[in-house]
Amino acid sequence: MIDDLVNTNIENRASFINFLSLLRKDLTINSEEWGNITLEDFLEAMESYTEDIQGYYNNTNQNVDADQASWKVFADILMGSRIYD
Repeated sequence: MIDDLVNTNIENRASFINFLSLLRKDLTINSEEWGNITLEDFLEAMESYTEDIQGYYNNTNQNVDADQASWKVFADILMGSRIYD
């Protein structure tokens, strides 16, 4: 399941919706792998990850400007929030 999430190419709203479906299924099937399963914890991690996401892009040599809203950036924030401390 995690491979499907990581390898999902998010280019538009439809692919983002598919990503959300996969993310929800991953929580259902693999909740023990999630560090933030309560809504409060997830939102706190989401806030922190959103603050730090440009560093992630820089460290992984991705040419992404986190200040430019896109479906990919939204998906990366949600994906990162599942385990972010």
